[in-house]
Amino acid sequence: MSLRKSYELLYALNFALLFTHEIDSAYWQEWNLFGIPGGIQLFLLVNLGLFIVAILGYSQLLRLKQSGCWFSFLLAIAGVFAFTIHTYFILSGHSEFTLLGSELLLGLILLVSLIQAILTVKILLNKNSSAA
Repeated sequence: MSLRKSYELLYALNFALLFTHEIDSAYWQEWNLFGIPGGIQLFLLVNLGLFIVAILGYSQLLRLKQSGCWFSFLLAIAGVFAFTIHTYFILSGHSEFTLLGSELLLGLILLVSLIQAILTVKILLNKNSSAA
């Protein structure tokens, strides 16, 4: 399998993991954890916007656009942030996201996000050095 195809699959995997986490977030009523007004209604609207951005990024990546790499980096950073903020809440004594499935999902998101971020930086640096 080519590096390019692996990179595309990595984006798709992280995208799937993050949006599976969002399903888990609805179970845990994440809007209450973050103190977000509007409850499930705003939560759904925000996730619709995030889903559209992630799909747009994947489309750019498949079209070999450099913006696709930036979307990929943004997705990876979102994954690292998701792991970090939820780990903070868990360590602060919150009971949300403490089921084994939730914790495994967060761990996988961190692992895949770090790999994706490192690979994205390498690709972007390679593109910039070849353009110079």
